[in-house]
Amino acid sequence: MPVETETTPPEAPLSPIGYRRSGRLSTDMFELAQRQSRRRALAYRGEARVRRLSRSVPSDYQNLNTLLTDFYISEKKLFPPQFKVNMPQTPPFPAVFGTNGYNNNLCQTKEDCYGGLYYQDNNLVSGSLEALIQHLVPRVDYYPDRTFIFTFLLSSRLFIHPFELMSKVYYLVVDHQRLSEPHTEKMRIRKIAPKVLQLLTEWTETFPYDFRDERTMRRLKDLTHRLASGDELYRKAVQQMMQSLIRKLTALGQYEEALMKISVTVTDKLAVLKIKPQAFQKDILSICNDPFTFAQQLTHIELERLSFIGPEEFVQAFIQKDSFDNDKSRFIGHKKACNLEAYVDWFNRLSYLVATEICMPVKKKQRARVIEFFSDVARECFNIGNFNSLMAIISGMNMSPVSRLKKTWGKVNTAKFDILERQMDPSNNFYNYRTALRGAAQRSITAHSSQEKIVIPFFSLLIKDIYFLNERCTSRLPNGYINFEKFWELAKQVSEFMAWKKVECPFDKDRKIMTYLLTAPVFNEDALYLASYESEGPENHTEKERWKSLRSTLVLKY
Repeated sequence: MPVETETTPPEAPLSPIGYRRSGRLSTDMFELAQRQSRRRALAYRGEARVRRLSRSVPSDYQNLNTLLTDFYISEKKLFPPQFKVNMPQTPPFPAVFGTNGYNNNLCQTKEDCYGGLYYQDNNLVSGSLEALIQHLVPRVDYYPDRTFIFTFLLSSRLFIHPFELMSKVYYLVVDHQRLSEPHTEKMRIRKIAPKVLQLLTEWTETFPYDFRDERTMRRLKDLTHRLASGDELYRKAVQQMMQSLIRKLTALGQYEEALMKISVTVTDKLAVLKIKPQAFQKDILSICNDPFTFAQQLTHIELERLSFIGPEEFVQAFIQKDSFDNDKSRFIGHKKACNLEAYVDWFNRLSYLVATEICMPVKKKQRARVIEFFSDVARECFNIGNFNSLMAIISGMNMSPVSRLKKTWGKVNTAKFDILERQMDPSNNFYNYRTALRGAAQRSITAHSSQEKIVIPFFSLLIKDIYFLNERCTSRLPNGYINFEKFWELAKQVSEFMAWKKVECPFDKDRKIMTYLLTAPVFNEDALYLASYESEGPENHTEKERWKSLRSTLVLKY
């Protein structure tokens, strides 16, 4: 929710909105941000401001249906033209969400035909798990709304394992349509098969990691085999869906192997650094001295790692024991949010890399050059829309071992860095950043090039928003029904992220820079303090004692 103030703050989008010419913004957003920041400061002067970190989630997110329109692969790509003629039409996306933010899954009668679903003002707000599952499964005369499919598949894992859900879908389809009978009429299969295949396609496209579980994959194959039996058209559609799913799972496996290799390489280099410090005397400026190129390579890494985060990881990161179910076994075997964790680890690595590069040079002039370089890189990240790298750089430059280098900072023009810090100021629940993010998101919607589509949010804050939404609202109501209002809001936030992570990076890759960013050894906190004290000596008794302790443990040990 927006932070309440005595005077409503004026909207002042600070995010990148200009167009690039020859690799630069025609309107420099950095200078624009500086001007708007000054204007806003004058406007707010003398006004009482309420400063607090809100535990609620911002309400200014895009319509979920609009976001999902861009997210889902079109039916033309998934099915042959002749198959598409018989495909059910998912309800159109526009106007499905009302101004209150809830999905307009309208009920035609006062009670759903299955019962167990509760509507308020024609919006689905709660229901029993069984009723929601039946609401998910297509029938000859019914196909669920896409927003409901995404929201339920995203949130259902809090209450039921994906394998169990797939099994229930399997039996509902087979039993209701009597597909298990040996002489099932082809006409009956043709009526239901397109709709079920569309549901399975949306599931495998949006939540492919559910099918890393062999049981879920086996059940999927059983169901598609029944639907495709005796009809060449459906067999081709099933084959295309399965090939797409296998490609996604193969890519994930290759990505995880690459992460493991990078981790081993970093460990090996760190071991060599401890024994032979002279072996790693290269600094960042010898690898790349162009801030824009460096920011582009950071964006490559960010978008690659974002692309492998599944939407379910946001939910599975917060899975807890359900108080209405004593069966703990259903939560065992849930895929951990490992790709999400790997992305958070990347943020931490970048922060420590920045601090390491600043503290490592012996000469004060060189340290000042590195600080100014990273200030320029952060500025370019801001212009691109890469807010995660921007915040990681700012975090690294604000670490205590770096901030205490007063003589070094005295040689730096800090005006650019100060402006960037204000844009990422946490006060008023990161108001400045959220304003910039809204501007970047709007630019992405109206983009004329792939570069303008880039939106990389400050990931830790996104996680915090989702976490507080999960904690603020109960998942189950006192009557045992699932609180679906909560999950509409959760789906809106996650779906916006899903649209952003699909953007392909338009910049050319520089393998040398990317390898350095991913594998260069970085100091831990103690090593950073030691390097800082070696660069600029301790200033008080406490620092002197810590310096002596660090030297005895880190230097004499090797």
